[in-house]
Amino acid sequence: MIGKLTGIVDSVAADAAIIDVNGVGYVVHASGKTLGRLGARGSAVSLLIDTHVREDAISLFGFAEGVERDWFRALLNIQGVGAKVALSILSVMAPDELARAIAAQDKAAVARANGVGPKLAQRVVSEMKDKAGGIGLGVALAGGDVPVAAPAETADGPMNDAVSALVNLGYRRTEAYGAVARVMQRQGANAALNDLIVHGLKELAQ
Repeated sequence: MIGKLTGIVDSVAADAAIIDVNGVGYVVHASGKTLGRLGARGSAVSLLIDTHVREDAISLFGFAEGVERDWFRALLNIQGVGAKVALSILSVMAPDELARAIAAQDKAAVARANGVGPKLAQRVVSEMKDKAGGIGLGVALAGGDVPVAAPAETADGPMNDAVSALVNLGYRRTEAYGAVARVMQRQGANAALNDLIVHGLKELAQ
């Protein structure tokens, strides 16, 4: 099984790229966000790979970050979500955005993805609710060899600190995560840590 590919970009299409590894071109399907970070033809790249084997095909799915691969695998466990739909969701939402949407039960955000209707979006946020807090949100480079792109600054630091503070007060991590996510939905990604904790407590008290 292929778990990682390191090579150069040969070409990039709407839903896949060809990665040249020592003269062999591998077709790797990926989210729009990962494909957008691959760079121009000839750029060095390293991708984590999830290999799917069927009787009639072997498909490779590539990820710039381990956390994106984790979400891809988790989404596949939901009825009605295949690889194409999972990549569609990850194309419109970064892992941290998806985690916050699930914690806040924001099905409208998930429904922005192509191929995801209201019913499927509701199933995604409902079935993933207890799993969102368990999937790491940290950005990791693909295997640590060749950076695909520099990680963008996110609000994960204050959010994780607020969740940890609430957990230390005795709340379950999934409950704390959902409360803080709802606060961030209202106040935005730049909300101060103290505000996240104070309003998170109010959410939990309701």
